[in-house]
Amino acid sequence: MPPDPTEPSPTGPARPNRPMRDTSAALLTLSGLAAAFGVASCCGLPFLLATAGFSTAWLGGVALLAAPHRPLLLTLAALCLIAGAGLLWRRQPAGICATGSLCSKPLTRGLTTIGLIAGLVLLVIGYLYA
Repeated sequence: MPPDPTEPSPTGPARPNRPMRDTSAALLTLSGLAAAFGVASCCGLPFLLATAGFSTAWLGGVALLAAPHRPLLLTLAALCLIAGAGLLWRRQPAGICATGSLCSKPLTRGLTTIGLIAGLVLLVIGYLYA
């Protein structure tokens, strides 16, 4: 008798019915945050950190490396942050998630949102104070 195609194969990997995880929004957010940090490291970020009383001597090396690539970093940061926000908006919270769909835990969703906001602030600072 041939095997039933609806039954799981005894030799194949067993896959539990868990929601799929999507880390692309978090990775795009981190990429955008890093690029925005590079853009803001030359002018705006040292000014704001010095105003708050923090030393900014360590930003000199980052600013020296990022300054020639400022337009590219500005564009890359904006694109990564927009794509990360779009992917975060598209995902459903884990509480109402159906099996097999893309879900996000509240902690991951909150940290990604904080990263998007921080990246946007750095991007605006880097654009305005250049």
